[in-house]
Amino acid sequence: MIIVPVKEGENIDRALKRFKRKFEKTGVIKELRNRQAFTKPSIEKRQQKLRAMYRQKLQDLEQ
Repeated sequence: MIIVPVKEGENIDRALKRFKRKFEKTGVIKELRNRQAFTKPSIEKRQQKLRAMYRQKLQDLEQ
């Protein structure tokens, strides 16, 4: 359970923004989307490799 203490005199919008940020960091929505459709482990590994290759290529271009 996420607890966001609201300080005295603090704007509700600001507290709501902090709550949303904390909620997003927990990864609940991401996990929900991943569970909606099953992907085979081999496909997940392939996607991870492709992402790693893409990141490596970007890093090489920066240098």
